[in-house]
Amino acid sequence: MSLARGFNRLPRLVQILLLLIPGVNWVVEIVVRWSAFLTTKSLLTLVFAILVTFLGLAFGWIDLVWVLLFKHLIFAKA
Repeated sequence: MSLARGFNRLPRLVQILLLLIPGVNWVVEIVVRWSAFLTTKSLLTLVFAILVTFLGLAFGWIDLVWVLLFKHLIFAKA
């Protein structure tokens, strides 16, 4: 089981709390996105993993809203 799949199975409140705290947000984003890439081997997932590695704080707030709506990170549904 990948960490991306594990994140998607967490209760929504826990997902939101993990994405709400800025430092934790960035670490969670990096771990989940690289795990999703290693599982799917998709070019789009790789691009987002690289972007989040360097611009993670900006993507974190967008992903927070996305998780509220769809219960998974953008392009990280593994």
